[in-house]
Amino acid sequence: MICRNLRIAAFVLALSLLLPAASFAQRASFSVGPLAAAPGTRASGFLEVPARGADQGTRIPVTVIHGAKAGPVLGLVAGTHGYEYAPIVAMQRFPAKVDPQELAGTIIIVHVANMPSFLSRTIYYSPTDGKNLNRVYPGKADGTLSERIADAITREVIEKSDYVADLHCGDGNEALRPYSYWMTNGTPTVNAKSKEMVLAFGLDHIVIDNERSGDPAKSVYTANTAITRGKPAITTETGGMGQVDAEGVDLAEAGAFNLLRHFKMLGGEPKRAEHPIWIDRNEVLRAPETGTFHARVKPGLTVAQGSILGVLTDFFGKTIQEVRAPFSGVILYVVATPPVNQGEPLAMVGHLKMPE
Repeated sequence: MICRNLRIAAFVLALSLLLPAASFAQRASFSVGPLAAAPGTRASGFLEVPARGADQGTRIPVTVIHGAKAGPVLGLVAGTHGYEYAPIVAMQRFPAKVDPQELAGTIIIVHVANMPSFLSRTIYYSPTDGKNLNRVYPGKADGTLSERIADAITREVIEKSDYVADLHCGDGNEALRPYSYWMTNGTPTVNAKSKEMVLAFGLDHIVIDNERSGDPAKSVYTANTAITRGKPAITTETGGMGQVDAEGVDLAEAGAFNLLRHFKMLGGEPKRAEHPIWIDRNEVLRAPETGTFHARVKPGLTVAQGSILGVLTDFFGKTIQEVRAPFSGVILYVVATPPVNQGEPLAMVGHLKMPE
């Protein structure tokens, strides 16, 4: 009898070593606001931003894909600017291509962060409070609508993620060549992991951004809000001009899958940027006055210092300013529609880092 019991115990022990850990310790559901996804499932719904004062509030569409296996949490945020359609469309079609049963970890997808801007087709600014959502982070629970959206995304997405990618493209007035930002204001560990993220995403032009605030209470930008909280993060740019172009959508979707493979959340290897072009400084040229801008360059063009990028005129066609390149570099984006307000961007020039 003793021998028989020992044999049974040995069999149970051997079996336990072969079975997945989840068989013995069930993974918990993952919640974002009112959404809860059990392991191996997905859930979609809205984060509610209640009305306050004169505004009617808004809703933020979110999908949670909770993998059957343990792993990191990746936050993907699209639609910070509502007229940036390529990543929004990419994040609509992306969830259906991810099998939760094969996923290790969890994905939080914000489909449209700035619904007021999206529905009103506005560039840069919210039609409700005139604020740029990507300039008000980490937000305020009792602030204007843009500030309350930022607060909700900070609490429910960024703080629940291990890694964050803020997915942008050229706004409705901006022609843009694909590029991404590597922010270097975090800890050495966070900076190193963010660098690996930006290479894994796959875009070959990478802006080195070392001018962000390190204060978590004044993080200003979506990705920087993650970095100031110790979470590696990147910002990407694919597409532009308020178009749903196949290239911009495909690049955003492919980049998201590259990140999943980079973090071993899915099988396979990411298609990394093999020969990245590093941009060690950049300048956004802005309109000194309200007027009409006539671009003379296209995104991706390499220009010499002093080259004319465009001409700003008044409404009668009189030249206000010839806009020239401050240094030699590449045009990352240029405003390709005529109307501009004082202080708004006209073009962005990136200086190419020399090989070491």
